Amino acid sequence: MEKIKVLVAKPGLDGHDRGAKVVARALRDAGIEVIYTGLHQTPEMIAEAALQEDVNFVALSILSGAHMTIFPRVLDKLREKGIDDIVLTGGGIIPADDMKTLHEMGVGKLFGPGTSLEEIVNYFQETSKKKEVVVS
Repeated sequence: MEKIKVLVAKPGLDGHDRGAKVVARALRDAGIEVIYTGLHQTPEMIAEAALQEDVNFVALSILSGAHMTIFPRVLDKLREKGIDDIVLTGGGIIPADDMKTLHEMGVGKLFGPGTSLEEIVNYFQETSKKKEVVVS
């Protein structure tokens, strides 16, 4: 089985990246390859990095409240680049109704504050086996 590769990105102006770094480290410690893009990424930059790095997942960390704008824009940019086999996922402060709407748009599972690192790691491992949620 090929190694799981995850792009962790902090889109927009949100400068709070501690959670993204903690998740990135947990994924790495579980044997998953992680590319962390750093702060202030645009949807275009995220999609280009996903293409260049040939990742299986793009995980966005959004605490700014802009999730209903950023997730759809990243989905659009991935589709524009012809990327249809990457799971777009993420976490942050996202209300349950918005999580449901984003999932219906093609976004994978979203994680809120307090989610255990074990649950997050398991999601990446299990989803990479199934690959049932992809950008479409």
